[in-house]
Amino acid sequence: MPSENLELVQSVYADWERGDFSRTAEWADPAIEWARFGGEGAGAWTGLDAMSEAVEEILGSTGPIRAQAERYHDIDEERVLVLTRWTSTADDAEPETELLRANLFRVRGGKVVRLIFYWDRARAFTDLGLPMDTGAGEE
Repeated sequence: MPSENLELVQSVYADWERGDFSRTAEWADPAIEWARFGGEGAGAWTGLDAMSEAVEEILGSTGPIRAQAERYHDIDEERVLVLTRWTSTADDAEPETELLRANLFRVRGGKVVRLIFYWDRARAFTDLGLPMDTGAGEE
């Protein structure tokens, strides 16, 4: 049976997979810590407003984005790692871009208090001390 934290993260991805990035205030703690490791725009932000501005900047710099969760790892009582596939097109003339990423959610009290976007899946596994081929905790 999935944990409550895993169910929350799956609900976030259900929205993102439909292209709906508007419900952040429903699942994120008002003082959420958000970070991006790797890629352009790497950095860290605190709070819903700062996170929303950073996400809008990302979404505004590309064509339509589709997020897909490939695999969930329920790491412990607070953390859920999601292996993701993001696809986008800059315009009709550009080929589709596919990005394989990882996101680490930390949940407390039914809200996401920390979210890390990893541009490199291997770094996520390394930071968590997990082997790349792990299936432990997978849902």
